[in-house]
Amino acid sequence: MMLIAAGWISVLLLVGGLALDRTLTSMITRNFDEQLGYMLTGMIGSAEIGPDGEVFFVRPLGDQRFLEPNSGLYWQIRGKGHEDFPSRSLWDRSLDAPLDHFDANPHVYDSDQFSGEPLRVMERSIMLPGSDTKWMFTVAASREDLNDQIRKIRLILVYSFVALGFGLLLMAGLQTWYGLFPLRHVRRAIFRMRQTGASRLTDPLPREVAPLVEELNALLAHTDRQAEEARTHAGNLAHALKTPLTVLMNAATARAPDLSDAVIRETAVMRRQVDHHLARARAVGRRAAGMSRASVWVSLEAVLRAVERLYEHARFDLDGNRDVQVAMEKQDLEEILGNLIENAAKYGGGSVFVTVDAGSDPALCEVWVEDDGMGIPEAERIRIFDRGARLDTGKPGTGLGLAIVRDVVELYGGHVELAESEDLGGLLVKLFIPRAAALPV
Repeated sequence: MMLIAAGWISVLLLVGGLALDRTLTSMITRNFDEQLGYMLTGMIGSAEIGPDGEVFFVRPLGDQRFLEPNSGLYWQIRGKGHEDFPSRSLWDRSLDAPLDHFDANPHVYDSDQFSGEPLRVMERSIMLPGSDTKWMFTVAASREDLNDQIRKIRLILVYSFVALGFGLLLMAGLQTWYGLFPLRHVRRAIFRMRQTGASRLTDPLPREVAPLVEELNALLAHTDRQAEEARTHAGNLAHALKTPLTVLMNAATARAPDLSDAVIRETAVMRRQVDHHLARARAVGRRAAGMSRASVWVSLEAVLRAVERLYEHARFDLDGNRDVQVAMEKQDLEEILGNLIENAAKYGGGSVFVTVDAGSDPALCEVWVEDDGMGIPEAERIRIFDRGARLDTGKPGTGLGLAIVRDVVELYGGHVELAESEDLGGLLVKLFIPRAAALPV
């Protein structure tokens, strides 16, 4: 921030200084030229032609320096075929005023014709009454006074802008230090939080950093929730695997004759438990990765293409909003839709009807999955969500489908409800998923 401020201040002061120098130099030079113009006008107004055709002044010029040799102020009148009429201040010198052109208006320029004395020269061509000669009236002044004024002005500008630059840099430094000072409070508060083991920043902090502190506390709370979820998952998995491992250990110790059957049976149980917790872990990880967004209709079409190959006898119908998007990762959305649609095709009578955005809640997208099977009694609708719970044991399955659906949906802030389908007579699964936020235009 200081380097950027120093760069901009330097550039702006340099540009401003050059512009101001150019303006003041031009004003001083113009004022100097106006003085020469007054003198030239006085010369022309005082000049007349004598009887011998030579020019002369009817009244003397007012500036005493024209009478002092080498005074730095000079005039001269020159005409073709006539002797030069110079001021006494020129002494034995003359101004170089070429007669090969005619300047109807005053012409001003710088000249170095006098060694060691730069001049500012103004000249004008005049046709005086009573003469056919083109007379060149010239007035010249030493640039020493002009250059001295310009030098003083530039020195004042340099000192002023240097002081202004240091002052601005100092103020920018103080502003930066003061503006970032609240962050030091945050750093000290975080240090104390680590030392004390606190989970939130509770120190009174400046209001300038209040949004930062709120976001930091939210991040800490989110991290705590993730850590707690990880501990819960680990504990649940350990508890779920403990019983099958105990059964296997007892069977192996007793050298049971059905050891191989026990190994196959309990290994299947452990694999189901591992698959279930892995699904939850993947959902938690993807949810924490950032803002999720998925199209329900696109995911449904992808799931149906896969399920139709497994259940060719079933008929699948889709209806509803094709454009709705939910705040869920595409992989998780397809996994829960796949579980529900596969269950409907497996346990139903052959018809599966899916409705997208069936409800009117502006915050939740409601997806209905209906089948024409036997349905689930109302008393069993809560127990069916338990891990491994199955009402129809005659068909292959793990009993973890609905449990995975419920857990994954709840991780994203939604929920699942079971009801009876009024149209098909079988089970109706209502899936409530948060809608995705509208994208900025």
